[in-house]
Amino acid sequence: MPYIKTTTSVKLNDEKKEALKSKLGQAIALIPGKSEAWLMLAFEDGAYMSFKGNADEDYAFADVSLFGSASDAAYDRLTGAICEILNEELGIKLSNIYVKYEETDHWGWNGSNF
Repeated sequence: MPYIKTTTSVKLNDEKKEALKSKLGQAIALIPGKSEAWLMLAFEDGAYMSFKGNADEDYAFADVSLFGSASDAAYDRLTGAICEILNEELGIKLSNIYVKYEETDHWGWNGSNF
């Protein structure tokens, strides 16, 4: 039950959204037990973003939520993959991308909780 919300200053067309969906769907498998089959994605594009007082470059923030937990090594692999995907697809410098993780023991779906 992973969820990835990506906020970026870059405006996304349908082709970019589809490419991100596909690549993030593959990348989530870097977390053991997670797969695209349960992945929910959201994209907030064209957002005003600044970093270190600068709003003149493109930025991205990926907020990853997981049911359960993962190892530091798995998070490291996924962070690398997410940053590479955003760099390759949107041209955002790796140094302008943040990735945040949140683990939860309670996750609801289809009218009940896991």
